[in-house]
Amino acid sequence: MLHLVERVLVVAHRLGIVLANAGIDRSNVEGEEMVLLLPKDPDASAKRIREGLEAHYGVRLGVIVSDSLGRAWRNGTVGFAIGASGVETVQDLLGRPDLFGRPLEATVVGHGDELAAAASLVMGQADEGTPVVLISGLQPAATDQTAADLLRPKAEDLFR
Repeated sequence: MLHLVERVLVVAHRLGIVLANAGIDRSNVEGEEMVLLLPKDPDASAKRIREGLEAHYGVRLGVIVSDSLGRAWRNGTVGFAIGASGVETVQDLLGRPDLFGRPLEATVVGHGDELAAAASLVMGQADEGTPVVLISGLQPAATDQTAADLLRPKAEDLFR
C-alpha cells in the first residue's frame, strides 16, 4: 500500500542519512525565502570545532553536530548526530553479558545519537535559542569514530 503525505519527500541525502525533505529546513531561519541545508561535511565540521576548543581550553573534548529528524513508525522528532569527533558514536556490546550473564546477541548502541537526543532536550526545537549544550561526566573517546559510523550499510538495511 502506498501512503502519500502532502509536501513530504523521504530521501537518502548525499551524506547517507535517510530523512524527510533532504534535510532542507526553514525553521529558525530568518526570511521567507531562506532555507537551512545540512553541512557539506558535518564530521569534518565537528573535528574542526573540537580541535579549536581543545587548543583554546587545553582539555580533551568530544563534539557532536546534531539535527532533528522524525523516525519511521514513531511520532515526534528526536535529536540525532549528523557529525561527530572525539566521541564513541557506536558502542558494540555484542557478547557482553546482560544482568543474568547471557551474552548480548544484537546490541549495538547508537551512542552518538543518544547524546544528541539528550542535548536536544536542553536545546529545544522552537524559539529556545540554545545552540550549544555541554554534557559533562563522559570521557572523550580514544576513537576515530564519526557520525558516518552510525549509518547502517545498505547490505544490512532492512527497509531498502
